[in-house]
Amino acid sequence: MPGPETWWRDTEALHRYVVDLVHDELTRLRPGALPPARPWDSALGLVDSTGLACDSLELLNLASAVAEAVQMHRAGVEDYLLARRTIGDWVDIVAAGLERFSDELTFRTSGTTAEPTARLHELVRLAQEIEELAPLFPGRLRILSAAPAHHIYGFLFSILLPQRLAAPVVDIRARSPTSVGAMLRDGDLVIGHPAFWTAYVRAGVSTTSDVIGVTSTGPCPADVASAVTERGVTRLVEIYGSSETAGLAVREHPEAAFRLFSYWSRGHDDSTLARTLSDGSVAAAAAPDHLAWCDDRCFRVEGRRDHAVQVGGVNVSPELVARRLREHPMVRDAAVRLMRPEEGARLKAFIVPVEAPQDVVTLRRDLAAWCDAKFSVPERPKAFNLGPEIPRGALGKPADWSVFAETEPGEEASGG
Repeated sequence: MPGPETWWRDTEALHRYVVDLVHDELTRLRPGALPPARPWDSALGLVDSTGLACDSLELLNLASAVAEAVQMHRAGVEDYLLARRTIGDWVDIVAAGLERFSDELTFRTSGTTAEPTARLHELVRLAQEIEELAPLFPGRLRILSAAPAHHIYGFLFSILLPQRLAAPVVDIRARSPTSVGAMLRDGDLVIGHPAFWTAYVRAGVSTTSDVIGVTSTGPCPADVASAVTERGVTRLVEIYGSSETAGLAVREHPEAAFRLFSYWSRGHDDSTLARTLSDGSVAAAAAPDHLAWCDDRCFRVEGRRDHAVQVGGVNVSPELVARRLREHPMVRDAAVRLMRPEEGARLKAFIVPVEAPQDVVTLRRDLAAWCDAKFSVPERPKAFNLGPEIPRGALGKPADWSVFAETEPGEEASGG
């Protein structure tokens, strides 16, 4: 099986990577519309009416996203993407490009309404992380992955790590938690995220097999992490990192501090980290969150610097969603928050209308339809409260509100 330096020679892994990349970009280009369900056959057409039915502008955007991801301009084969019209063709072109240049890959941050940021990662650094991760998962015979292969977490854990462990990959994103539970067996490594494990626990899944779980992309609630192991998963390994830094640290108990990987160390202040590279040089990096250090190797996370929240395993910026909501012609002001646990697991919005609507139900329905067309699924608020002003507390700071206690225009708006 190929190693990190030739990862694309695993044709199944490369096909999955390209399909996930194209699917994600097409979803972004078509808000409110879902591309065909995966898996995609190599013969699936990009422009055919029976395939993805891309127009010329969509095809150009898809080709640009693929070329950027694998730094295809460094290989000089990016023009072939526009001349070939099936997924299988694009997989072959990506493979040809990687044979010429494969030292760096681009991964984009995702989950906010701002334009995703491109982050370049050297393959040798990703390989360094895999060598750190592999000893954590001895005896793994199969990888069950709920992570997209083109995101850095999914790339590390569903492409590079399986190759290092010589373990086949099963895509479980289209399976229910109950179905996943029924297929678990000794030697499985399940690559999940907080929303996946929350659904797993809620479904009442348990196992008696030797199964190890992994979670990343955001904080996993302590009660969920504890419930996963109480129901038979041998260990739930939580990886801390970001699209900018890749993996930084690990812990195996929700109440424990995170422990830095061996090649990372505390920086000159509490907001920086230092990475010792394989050649002995040292590179500095900003910490993704506010960190409280227990000692020079261990820390606890005290909150995101960018104020993003997790919805369905995706990082979403409530403030950026609110900013976009203010573009609606009927919205004078808006605030967006993550629902409280008893309310749900999605975003909620408080809307100050331009004028008091005669039909509140119709306005809510129009707002929901507008959000379906403008936002990705995790970004869409699922509850709309209305009022004459944004809820604020006694000190004038923005306050929370209940989705169950509706405030209509003209009534007193208050926050808790």
